[in-house]
Amino acid sequence: MTELLNNLASYFHDVFVIKFDGWVILGFVAQGFFTMRFLVQWIASERARKSVIPVAFWFFSIGGGALLLVYALYRRDPVFIAGQALGLVVYLRNMYFIIINSRQVSADNRA
Repeated sequence: MTELLNNLASYFHDVFVIKFDGWVILGFVAQGFFTMRFLVQWIASERARKSVIPVAFWFFSIGGGALLLVYALYRRDPVFIAGQALGLVVYLRNMYFIIINSRQVSADNRA
């Protein structure tokens, strides 16, 4: 049991202390963006008393996805790269729809 605990302590020391660098900080910041998108969505839904996805959700998704993609590229992780790249396409497409619909509503209101 003692050997297991020592190995576990050694593993966590290696991961969280020895390998801690600027890239790890970038990864944590990116993960923070992803966490914020869910908090923003949860707060907006609670206020509306129904499920809503605010525009801020997509901004945090793009920010977090872009930073995590950079991090994944640095780490050379093909699964992580593919997942973040595909996610970014979806987030950007949703922002495109929001911008186009916003312009159309503005034009309709001026007419």
